[in-house]
Amino acid sequence: QVQLKESGGGSVQPGKSLRLSCAASRYTNCMGWFRRAPGKEREGVATTDSDGTTFYRDFAKGRFTSSLDNAKNTLYLQMYNLQPEDTAMYYCAADYWYRGFSGDEYNYWGQGTQVTVSS
Repeated sequence: QVQLKESGGGSVQPGKSLRLSCAASRYTNCMGWFRRAPGKEREGVATTDSDGTTFYRDFAKGRFTSSLDNAKNTLYLQMYNLQPEDTAMYYCAADYWYRGFSGDEYNYWGQGTQVTVSS
């Protein structure tokens, strides 16, 4: 079993930044960030494979940076220039196999952390 715990969410104004953290109880080969906005389907944000390569969805490129601290088994998501459309519950997911943006294939999920962007 792998336990994941997200933190760092909050309410911010448009244009501000937030950094999310996801602490994992043990190392896995694949970790990723997903989000679910109100009334919308869950979508991938960024995923990192066992080589440390990170892949981003188009909307995240240039504004979001995901990084992995292997020593701490902690995944981060630095988000810049947040906009109201980024309002969502953000989830961390992990698996021993690379799952990419196929959220349904991840075996381990955190409880999520809420990000709200409004003026």
